[in-house]
Amino acid sequence: MSEVRHDWIKEDILAIYNRPLMELLYDAATIHRRHHDPNTVQVSTLLSIKTGGCPEDCGYCPQAARYHTEIEGNDLMTVSHVKAQALRAKASGSSRVCMGAAWRNVKDGPEFDQVLEMVRTINKLDMEVCCTLGMLTENQAKRLAEAGLYAYNHNLDTSEDYYKDVISTRAFQDRLDTIDNVRKSNVTVCSGGIIGMGEKLEDRAGMLVALASLNPQPESVPINALVAVEGTPMENMDPIPIWDMIRMVATTRIVMPETQVRLSAGRTQMSREGQAMCFFAGANSIFAGDKLLTTPNPDVNEDMEMFKLLGLNPQKPFTKISQPKTVEASESQFTSLDEKPKWSGPGHKIERNEDAKQKVKLTD
Repeated sequence: MSEVRHDWIKEDILAIYNRPLMELLYDAATIHRRHHDPNTVQVSTLLSIKTGGCPEDCGYCPQAARYHTEIEGNDLMTVSHVKAQALRAKASGSSRVCMGAAWRNVKDGPEFDQVLEMVRTINKLDMEVCCTLGMLTENQAKRLAEAGLYAYNHNLDTSEDYYKDVISTRAFQDRLDTIDNVRKSNVTVCSGGIIGMGEKLEDRAGMLVALASLNPQPESVPINALVAVEGTPMENMDPIPIWDMIRMVATTRIVMPETQVRLSAGRTQMSREGQAMCFFAGANSIFAGDKLLTTPNPDVNEDMEMFKLLGLNPQKPFTKISQPKTVEASESQFTSLDEKPKWSGPGHKIERNEDAKQKVKLTD
């Protein structure tokens, strides 16, 4: 029986978020293993194909033209440059290339035609292609789909209640409309948000309510920690504790069990131990490369070292995002018992011998 539900309310999600940490981690990890391979993590490369000069006023973004940051603006990349970057990403283990352009919305014309050619080019490399280009129409989403786009990213950023404290040049409903336009095409949805922008816990829960209420839910949900950039309105925000990220990842996994949860911005401020706990809690995707559009990110070689240390494998492209997994408990876990239990998916029982007097039942 599916665990996916679309009727979450903030109070329910806050109750999950505030559980004792060990209980929260156990519940999230259990659900994660029902739907995903816990030892596989997707590696994506985020590429800024057009940087700076954005007319929006997102309080966290150094690419807004109105803010005085040290971001160097660049015109739209050439198709050949994007192909070279994609090949480099593939060689380093990435299965997806995400292209971002600092636009408020997509405009039909030569630049959009160039983006479509980029999508076709990367798709021929047997890599998933994602774009984040701002708002787009139903027709534009259809054209991207025809070019071979696999996913479109359009983050909600935060809750509807807190949204106006973050951005005034685009309404929360505009974001939902773009997601709806993507849904009308054959393109998967990537939508998440940022924590650490001064929001309350209720706002984090409200964002998850908005995402979980979508039917179907987004195929992937990035959870970003704010990277405070000098020159933006949020430059003086303190980094959020790693425990907040762990709780947010775990709560997202429970609320959206089939979704790919992306551990996104802010990883340079996280220890390997902190990231490992996020993976245990249900994160199964990261962005690799030394930059996430314009903010710092761990070097890909560091990530591969971490993967080796944790026994994680990069996900292959075009892998079905959510699939029930059969996990057999290792014999060493039950060395004091006469019988090794069998673990065979959701709705199952783990039963040990009668002398142990212990039974564990995981229910849907």
